[in-house]
Amino acid sequence: MDRRAFASLNCITVVPGAVGAWRRDLIERVGGFNAETLAEDQDLTLQIRKLGYHIGYEEAAIGWTEAPDSLRLLARQRFRWAYGTLQCMWKHRDALFRPRFGALGFVAMPNVWIFQVLFPLVSPVMDLMLFYTFISASFYSWQQPEGYRFTNLQQVLFYYALFLAVDWTAAGFAFVLERKERWSLLWWLFLQRFCYRQVMYYVMVKSVATAIRGALVGWGKLERKATVEAQP
Repeated sequence: MDRRAFASLNCITVVPGAVGAWRRDLIERVGGFNAETLAEDQDLTLQIRKLGYHIGYEEAAIGWTEAPDSLRLLARQRFRWAYGTLQCMWKHRDALFRPRFGALGFVAMPNVWIFQVLFPLVSPVMDLMLFYTFISASFYSWQQPEGYRFTNLQQVLFYYALFLAVDWTAAGFAFVLERKERWSLLWWLFLQRFCYRQVMYYVMVKSVATAIRGALVGWGKLERKATVEAQP
């Protein structure tokens, strides 16, 4: 859903390498895929967009690619993406809040900094606060069953439930736009919220810590298992 919005504003920040198509002359103009970052597809996207070209979104595009099949490989891939995103945002920071780059600098790049970098860094603290509030409320209610009130816990749970409701509503609206999508997949949102996001919290914290240390990070070896079969 966000890609549709960014496409309408011509501020898409990354065309995925597995399902992207480019004009060859533009790739040659910017010197091809650059090895300066771990997210070469995002780097290329930002370079071409900064030249003033339109980058579109094709909702009917289909790409067959091999995905990680273990938590270790998933975390490694997402770390490479997250660290590469940090590199690209820093490399192209000259576009941030620059009128000549339009929505790219005023909408898309701030969106990346807030929701892909800052939010994953803050969210673990919010989850820990919820856990601490729940444990402390349970403990004090056990110690003083008649005098303790669950006001704080109720407030935290209310806002947490509200956040989940917004998440669910946005996902449902995205499914409406897709039309042919299977609604049964919407139940995976719970797994995404309580499992996948925790992995991404770890990945982003590790990425920022690595960037602060100034450590060199390589692309690494991707374990291919030839498990993808394209439908005829």
